[in-house]
Amino acid sequence: MSLTAAVTRRTPVEVRRALVGVAGVIGVLWGAATLTFIAQSLMPGDRAQTILGGAGSKPSAEQLAAVNEQYGFNDPAVVQYLHFLGGLLRGELGTSYVLKQPVADIIGHHLGPTLTLTVVSLVAAWVIAVTITLLTAHRGRRLASIGSGVETFLAALPQYWLGIVLLVVFAIHLRLLPVVGDDGPAGLVLPALTLALPLAGFLGQVTRDEFSSAMEQPFAVSARARGMSDWGVRWRHALRHAVLPGLTLSGWALGSLFSTAVIVESVFVRPGLGRVLVDAVTSKDMPVVIGVTLFVAAVYVLANLLVDLGFVRVDPRLRRAR
Repeated sequence: MSLTAAVTRRTPVEVRRALVGVAGVIGVLWGAATLTFIAQSLMPGDRAQTILGGAGSKPSAEQLAAVNEQYGFNDPAVVQYLHFLGGLLRGELGTSYVLKQPVADIIGHHLGPTLTLTVVSLVAAWVIAVTITLLTAHRGRRLASIGSGVETFLAALPQYWLGIVLLVVFAIHLRLLPVVGDDGPAGLVLPALTLALPLAGFLGQVTRDEFSSAMEQPFAVSARARGMSDWGVRWRHALRHAVLPGLTLSGWALGSLFSTAVIVESVFVRPGLGRVLVDAVTSKDMPVVIGVTLFVAAVYVLANLLVDLGFVRVDPRLRRAR
């Protein structure tokens, strides 16, 4: 079969897969938007009161009525829902009740610190997991058991507890790192480790068995027979096949890291979307809550799409299988 014919034969399959992926993204975002709208509708309290200054303010009935009319709070729930979806389709996330700023601007302003923390945490988790796997997997029963035990221990660590322990030990007692997170590299170490260590345990667990299996495959045996060192076989051959399950988990982990950043940013007093979300929930600033929630959902689904594409890069055999 010619190259042109092969490309023509595969194209409809790739197009269908792309359309299915786009439909999945739209479905997830629509579901997240619907759930957050329902949560907003069920939240106790008067939204007009929140807009006019919160629980401590005493607006008149005329002021409350004017706000309800301006924002459409008196409309039926179905009408409000349709207006809400229409705004999302136009790229409008609304205006913060408290800050009186567009939600998109608030997210954009606070995205940098959270994105930096998330990326550094994911990279650190992979470095830790790969290091443990390379040093302990398929190296004898005792050493393999130690590595597996370390991964299980890390995966079981509660992030809130871990963050406090790291803060007390390294920031307060040893005074090696700052107590509160700042914009410098030193202030990023403890928050990143708080997110990275439990994730490294999960990544190590899902890659260990695949790594051990790859070390016994014919390509690994052949590489050793050609004189390649054990370390070379591990790094150049076995690891490439072992990371596929971890890539799947990374798609979930990226969205999870964004959502759990609220814990770390609260413990270490860091700026970011987590702090914004906590403040918005406390003040019942629902446009901000909805905007951050939808943004995290979008990150989650897009990360999974990128992971799906990364599969083919790591293992070209998957391209032929699809």
